[in-house]
Amino acid sequence: MGTIAVDLDEVGRSSDDADSFARYIRRALAAMKLKLKGAHTGHSLLKRKAEALTRRFRDIVKKIDDAKKKMGKVMQVASFSLAEVLYITGDISFQVRESVKSAQYKVKAHSENVSGVMLPVFEGYAEGGNVFELTGLGRGGQQIQKCRDTYRKAIEVLVELASLQTAFVILDEVIKITNRRVNAIEHVIIPKIDNTISYIISELDELDREEFYRLKKVQGKKKQMKDKAEAEASIARLGTNEVNGQPPNVLDQEKDDDVIF
Repeated sequence: MGTIAVDLDEVGRSSDDADSFARYIRRALAAMKLKLKGAHTGHSLLKRKAEALTRRFRDIVKKIDDAKKKMGKVMQVASFSLAEVLYITGDISFQVRESVKSAQYKVKAHSENVSGVMLPVFEGYAEGGNVFELTGLGRGGQQIQKCRDTYRKAIEVLVELASLQTAFVILDEVIKITNRRVNAIEHVIIPKIDNTISYIISELDELDREEFYRLKKVQGKKKQMKDKAEAEASIARLGTNEVNGQPPNVLDQEKDDDVIF
């Protein structure tokens, strides 16, 4: 009896440890499920960001192609216009250097937010009057003004192209980084979390099986104790006058009364 009672106490203590361990595993499972949900949310957001950046990147590539074609035509016209000026008026570089004290065409920059990525945008603007107004007054003034306007257009195209090229380089690098993050979440982080969750669930199933086995063992021990107690009670009722290991004689326990016919 005493040995069985101690065993049951140990079983009770092990049951408490198993319950606390199961609660710890369930908390870990809930935390991993939250982490998996966050990974799926982050993957979705990064994928949408990559798609938006890719669309903008393709638009910029198309604009760069158009700007380069336009620049080729504008520079061709500007070169012919300069050749005409040199043919008509001769070398006017000295007059240009003396006329210009500061830049008349300047560039300012501001940022544009595209899906969390700041892209620089360059814009050109004219400042001051026409310092070449009197240049070529003797001859070739009309050709000089035409050459000036042509090169102004060429500079505008170059500024636009510089803005597009800068955005192209930045977007190309950001898209690569974003795609690497998307692939890492999709092929490394999410499968790792899924495997961890599967392992935790298998451990919980194993704990459930152990708990079921433990309960069966406890019930078996209780049944053994009950059977033993009933057997001892039966022996106590019948008496314990055994001789040399022989069971008691039931006929000797009571004397029947004489029967008179």
